[in-house]
Amino acid sequence: MRIFLSLIIAVLIALSAASTQAQAQADIVIRHADIHTMDAKRPTATSIAVLNGRIVAIGSDADTKSWIGRNTRVIDAGGKLVLPGFNDAHVHFSDTGGQLSSVDLRSSKSPEEFVQRLKAFIATQPKGRWILGGRWDHENWNPATLPTAALIDAISPDNPVFVSRLDGHQAVANSLAMKLAGVDKNTKDVPGGVIVRDSQGNPTGNFKDAAEGLIARVIPDRTYELELAFAQAATDWAAHFGVTSVQSMEEGTNFGAFQELERRGTLKTRLYGCTPLVDYKRWMNTGIHYAFGDPMVRVGCLKGYADGSLGSTTAWFFEPYIDSPNTVGVPRAEVANGMQENMIAADKAGLQVMIHAIGDRANATILDYYQAVEQANGPRDRRYRIEHAQHLRQQDIPRFAKLKVIASMQPIHLVDDGRWAWKRLDEKRLRGTYAFRSLLDSGATLAFGTDSPVASLNPILGLAAAVTRRTADGKSPNGWIPDQKITLDEAIRAYTVGSAYAEFQETVKGTLEVGKFADIVVLSDDLYKIAPERIADAKVLLTICDGRVVYEAK
Repeated sequence: MRIFLSLIIAVLIALSAASTQAQAQADIVIRHADIHTMDAKRPTATSIAVLNGRIVAIGSDADTKSWIGRNTRVIDAGGKLVLPGFNDAHVHFSDTGGQLSSVDLRSSKSPEEFVQRLKAFIATQPKGRWILGGRWDHENWNPATLPTAALIDAISPDNPVFVSRLDGHQAVANSLAMKLAGVDKNTKDVPGGVIVRDSQGNPTGNFKDAAEGLIARVIPDRTYELELAFAQAATDWAAHFGVTSVQSMEEGTNFGAFQELERRGTLKTRLYGCTPLVDYKRWMNTGIHYAFGDPMVRVGCLKGYADGSLGSTTAWFFEPYIDSPNTVGVPRAEVANGMQENMIAADKAGLQVMIHAIGDRANATILDYYQAVEQANGPRDRRYRIEHAQHLRQQDIPRFAKLKVIASMQPIHLVDDGRWAWKRLDEKRLRGTYAFRSLLDSGATLAFGTDSPVASLNPILGLAAAVTRRTADGKSPNGWIPDQKITLDEAIRAYTVGSAYAEFQETVKGTLEVGKFADIVVLSDDLYKIAPERIADAKVLLTICDGRVVYEAK
């Protein structure tokens, strides 16, 4: 009898389990789609099912049919292209949110328009409030003269102004801002930075790289409420562009705001955050040896700076600039102040290190440092990164693969730089500029991003730039340095698979596979089928992050 009862109970349990499984229904099922999974085992599909933030089925429409229940949202994609959510490997996320509500000076075509836009914005602000942001680009002006305090003093008598060049490595202050900061003719130059001066030695109002700190130190800290507002604006904007993950170079000041958005249920983007390289001591002393957080907000990288930017003539080269023959750029002070030793110590503690390097000497130096790290600490899966890797000597390109250094690059920058880089660099140096093709062919890993708000957060523009290499002035219809073009599939992989690998997250994102995060984007056009020059016009129709629809085009 006991055996009989046991058999009956076992059958009932099995039937109950089968019934429960049969009743499981997906939260979302996308059907009739052209899905490119980025997964080599199953590169394409037509349908995908999502439950509790994860992908539970992918394949044909028939493969997901059993997951459709009464409460499942079924999305007919109508043959549209579906991709893994984009992962921006290099962004300044809070600053992106802040720029959305700040003065926009980027498209100013002349000093006069620059002043007009700035004046109109100041008129909307209370007296005494700092005027920040801007993102101006004097290379749009003819001639390309730098803005000065003298240019803006008359329109800003009651507001301190400190507006940045688009690359963030240079900013112009008005006289009021310099007065508040105590900056004058007697102010000493700053290691790793430049105070631009007139013939009499007086500051013109332009500050480059580390010298920006002379003004920044007196700017009031952002309130927590403002941090929340910037964070919300940034995550909303990211969803609009199909960006479901970002790797933020915010340097650890505002991650709590994103955690608060997560608690409120309004965070639409996964965030991996960095803190300054020197923080390794604090991390190490508290026993932290790898990234920590949750699937939405993680902290786990240490960032340093080797140099500045090409546009601000502070990127560090072996040879002088053509248009500024008295300088080879400006290595940041931390290079001379123990950067290599800090990298070795941080790596020994098990932490991920990434270094900003733009000029060829900066890149060569950091590759040397990474080699020294490996020699000191031995082999391990450390995922070194060079942020930007913008200008490379030919002999340094294969070193990325050899040293397993990830090239974290922003193809959208070439759209602007290609208009004027020839004024700064000779043909020999230009051949190693944004060397996507050469890096891939040598076996290196690419991770793509935008550097927003330096450039648009829209990853589709980055894809177009990598594939066509067309510049903003329309003067390179066949591509600027065309032999460095890559294919669309390679570019998408750099924005998904490569970016996930760069943050140790390739097991949970970067491809569309069962068990991975349900981070998905639906596009208006099939990028694989349209002409390359039309890629930039494509739009995002739907963004899913963590299994939730976070953006839907109206």
